[in-house]
Amino acid sequence: MVSKGHSTSAFTLFGPFLLQIGIIDPDCRLIGLHLYDGLFKVIPFDNKGQLKEAFNIRLEELQVLDIKFLYGCAKPTIVVLYQDNKDARHVKTYEVALKDKDFVEGPWSQNNLDNGADLLIPVPPPLCGVLIIGEETIVYCSANAFKAIPIRPSITKAYGRVDADGSRYLLGDHAGLLHLLVITHEKEKVTGLKIELLGETSIASTISYLDNAVVYIGSSYGDSQLIKLNLQPDAKGSYVEVLERYVNLGPIVDFCVVDLERQGQGQVVTCSGAYKDGSLRIVRNGIGINEQASVELQGIKGMWSLRSSTDDPFDTFLVVSFISETRILAMNLEDELEETEIEGFCSQTQTLFCHDAIYNQLVQVTSGSVRLVSSTSRELRNEWKSPPGYSVNVATANASQVLLATGGGHLVYLEIGDGILTEVKHAQLEYEISCLDINPIGENPSYSQIAAVGMWTDISVRIFSLPDLNLITKEHLGGEIIPRSVLLCAFEGISYLLCALGDGHLLNFLLNMKTGELTDRKKVSLGTQPITLRTFSSKNTTHVFAASDRPTVIYSSNKKLLYSNVNLKEVSHMCPFNSAAFPDSLAIAKEGELTIGTIDDIQKLHIRSIPLGEHPRRICHQEQSRTFAICSLKNQSCAEESEMHFVRLLDDQTFEFISTYPLDTFEYGCSILSCSFSDDSNVYYCVGTAYVLPEENEPTKGRILVFIVEDGKLQLIAEKETKGAVYSLNAFNGKLLAAINQKIQLYKWMLRDDGTRELQSECGHHGHILALYVQTRGDFIVVGDLMKSISLLIYKHEEGAIEERARDYNANWMSAVEILDDDIYLGAENNFNLFTVRKNSEGATDEERGRLEVVGEYHLGEFVNRFRHGSLVMRLPDSDVGQIPTVIFGTVNGVIGVIASLPHEQYLFLEKLQTNLRKVIKGVGGLNHEQWRSFNNEKKTVDAKNFLDGDLIESFLDLSRTRMDEISKTMNVSVEELCKRVEELTRLH
Repeated sequence: MVSKGHSTSAFTLFGPFLLQIGIIDPDCRLIGLHLYDGLFKVIPFDNKGQLKEAFNIRLEELQVLDIKFLYGCAKPTIVVLYQDNKDARHVKTYEVALKDKDFVEGPWSQNNLDNGADLLIPVPPPLCGVLIIGEETIVYCSANAFKAIPIRPSITKAYGRVDADGSRYLLGDHAGLLHLLVITHEKEKVTGLKIELLGETSIASTISYLDNAVVYIGSSYGDSQLIKLNLQPDAKGSYVEVLERYVNLGPIVDFCVVDLERQGQGQVVTCSGAYKDGSLRIVRNGIGINEQASVELQGIKGMWSLRSSTDDPFDTFLVVSFISETRILAMNLEDELEETEIEGFCSQTQTLFCHDAIYNQLVQVTSGSVRLVSSTSRELRNEWKSPPGYSVNVATANASQVLLATGGGHLVYLEIGDGILTEVKHAQLEYEISCLDINPIGENPSYSQIAAVGMWTDISVRIFSLPDLNLITKEHLGGEIIPRSVLLCAFEGISYLLCALGDGHLLNFLLNMKTGELTDRKKVSLGTQPITLRTFSSKNTTHVFAASDRPTVIYSSNKKLLYSNVNLKEVSHMCPFNSAAFPDSLAIAKEGELTIGTIDDIQKLHIRSIPLGEHPRRICHQEQSRTFAICSLKNQSCAEESEMHFVRLLDDQTFEFISTYPLDTFEYGCSILSCSFSDDSNVYYCVGTAYVLPEENEPTKGRILVFIVEDGKLQLIAEKETKGAVYSLNAFNGKLLAAINQKIQLYKWMLRDDGTRELQSECGHHGHILALYVQTRGDFIVVGDLMKSISLLIYKHEEGAIEERARDYNANWMSAVEILDDDIYLGAENNFNLFTVRKNSEGATDEERGRLEVVGEYHLGEFVNRFRHGSLVMRLPDSDVGQIPTVIFGTVNGVIGVIASLPHEQYLFLEKLQTNLRKVIKGVGGLNHEQWRSFNNEKKTVDAKNFLDGDLIESFLDLSRTRMDEISKTMNVSVEELCKRVEELTRLH
């Protein structure tokens, strides 16, 4: 259980603070808990480690800052650091008398410590005593010693003991500086203290000294780190070397969902971290390519990998084709790519196609000929020349067959023998041929029974039988765009024909291998440029790489084709290159370079970090200017700890600061929005601010600033003073809706006589405690209040007024709201719960219609700072989940989550599955899932309803087969069907 401290100001963005202290006596006699002011709860142990009945002891000190148990005391003894009513700080010790259930005055006390003292470190034997860490001094104190040293002003956030005897401690402060504190002593007598700066780390929340000078720095405000402490400083004078970083997105104070690559796939850009560890994080789904090697090469027209013999497990050569030459690369002994020769290949011309062939041969097709070359001697063994006056335009081959097309619509089929090329068949087609494929997907891995041919003019794809080139199937593709690449492929035992068009569309058909029939045509848009298709193998399964301006990997799961973005810009060609040095790699040609890389797990989150060195708090994207605007604050590292607040403009591709607008002293950026107004074609950034003055409980003034981006600069167009903090801004029917302290205010964008513009107040609505979160849809306004849950307002055009329509009468301290659909609104509150309310338009009485009915409740266990509509995955129209709306949320702990609105029958099915899973899957520490997920605040605890735990449901896929069978029986649904339904869900994220 966690008690909450509330500040009425909405600037406590990191969630509620915790006041509890739980400590264990070093000799394991009891547990001490400080849960409420003025009470110390004791839970004794017996010598078998069983807990006995707890009791409370009154504690006179009301403002407790820290409590610890002391080492080496005959009776359990606590040391209490507290503040008195004159704000002076003191330390006292108490013995816990278990028999009398009371405190006995302890062996010593110490008055009038450093004003910033707030941390106690008990020192183990033989020295014992306690270290009191202040902001300007560190004191060592025990019954018979008192030593103090001054330190540079700092606030210590975490400590870690280095030696078992407690003579050395690592201290981490609020600025991420790591110090070593040494207690100097002669035998058991403490003689003094020394402190030394080691270097800088992330801002530490925990410090664990592991061994051998290796330390783990756990951070809530930045990435956690594994560091090594070196004996000698580096060039910058630091003894700290970072060995590993562990990504932490928390605290996510704000985020936006954007499609930066314009790929029809959302990416989340978060305001993460705090203070000097503040950063923007770009989180996206898809496939990453881990680059192993790269070389600059311009104008690549095609690439193929070849082996030096048929039974070689690895590729040796990489053939790279250019407009008027062909170059061959191979791995040298140093694992570098270097140029080599295959004597039998023609290198003064462009290669159209290459392939390994049977009998240790290689085949090369150029516009003039087909060459058969020995892969061992590298000499030419045979050549087929194209007829005079005709040149080969497109070609394809496998290990024993070659299919090519010359101008004039000639289709020629050759077979490969040992040192011989035989022309088997020639067919004359009525139109030019644009692409070909004979990838073997039947029984024989080196021979195909069918060929796929794409045509110009009639824009069709045709299936021919081999070896006789009889036409079996003709499929008109429709439209004007010709097929640029066809591919026969099999996924999970199902045969498909993929056909890529010159405008970035991809068609896929089910292919009947016996009849050549094409059925179940589906079309998706992958990009805007022509696509080339290639198969490759990853983890022993076939995947297809679609190279274009938006490279995509096509794969199959549960007998369904799926598409996953590759995190690369334009790719013109790709081929598998499985060499001994780079196993399972791909060779990828992009603008001006050739890269060899391995492929990541498919559908994995990739996180890119943009360190800012300051704390971003609000973010917004503007499509028209291709920029982000953020509100951020920078802590000046001088003693007064002054803060500077800015509005900054960033380029949305490079993430560099391109313009900055400094806010006034004490002025905070609270909200930011990109919007346009009625009868004005410009797009603006609007920023809402507050003047946070030390003497005020709640801001009494703020500003709304309206900026336009011109030549990459923020230009202030208009400003409006407000009578409070502008907590939220929304674009509303061509106007601007602002939440200012306790009221909602609507502004219109007025043209003055001199041609300038200004914000003019139109109407407002009072009646909130603090209107912190606002969402709008049509004329409806949903407000999340600091303490009064959710209310629904409506804007009435005729009267030009905003009225309350309905409200939730529960007292929820809100942290975020969102509108799911016309009638259902989603809220998050500060006890880590989610809930949904429904507008009751059909209510019989005014009273019913005026009440928002709570329909869903759920304990998330996370403090949500923001909801946004959107998705991290590509939504394909043909998938069952493509139509399910999703909302993304970001939390203080750095969690990004998805809430999907499920159709009713799917919800009922999954609810039943969840109930069955609860019986099988046990929680960590034996905790009950149902209890954990029940909605819980100071007023009530109720079972979760109308929410499902997606993580629990998806853990079905990780169960053993016997467990799956068990659940399948109680559900009366086959395991296959269950897996399929759960996997469908996983595609929502």
